[in-house]
Amino acid sequence: MALKPTVYKFKISLSDLNRSHFDALNLTLAKHPSENDERMMTRLLAYCINAQAQLDFGAGLSEVDDPAISVTTLDDQLALWIDVGEPAVDRIKKATRKAQQTKVYSFNSKSDVWWAQGEAEFNRLDADIYRFDWNEIQTLAGMLERTMDFSVTLSGNSAYIATAKGECEVHWNVLQEKAHG
Repeated sequence: MALKPTVYKFKISLSDLNRSHFDALNLTLAKHPSENDERMMTRLLAYCINAQAQLDFGAGLSEVDDPAISVTTLDDQLALWIDVGEPAVDRIKKATRKAQQTKVYSFNSKSDVWWAQGEAEFNRLDADIYRFDWNEIQTLAGMLERTMDFSVTLSGNSAYIATAKGECEVHWNVLQEKAHG
């Protein structure tokens, strides 16, 4: 018998000081049986950083050709493809052909090695690539509860998260940003 995803419910008070975007998000997120808490919380944080109309979570690990998060326009164009983790260069190359904008949020302990090995090839692609601090992502994942009500404040390259279990700050480095028209 196949394992079923675990469902999480999040109420987030979002304050994005970088874009002057303030929102109350009610999100339901399914965690794939093979997904760890760190990856799921990275997906959630990437969602908050890119919050906008039409932003949706993808099928996740159960559908390998789908982005983790995306924006599809009303005329069914893929406006934004967001991947989480350390995807292969070929996957991101394909994403840049399908979407108007592509972003990658890397987060794990081997992120530095992944970037060092692929940097030259990624630099040829029209993709924005960011790396979260692994230890801070682990701290955030340690606050995970099946139902959460918390706040996220984005300022510069950091997110300040306040939950019932405590507070933490997650920073990210810009590895690559491309100009978008």
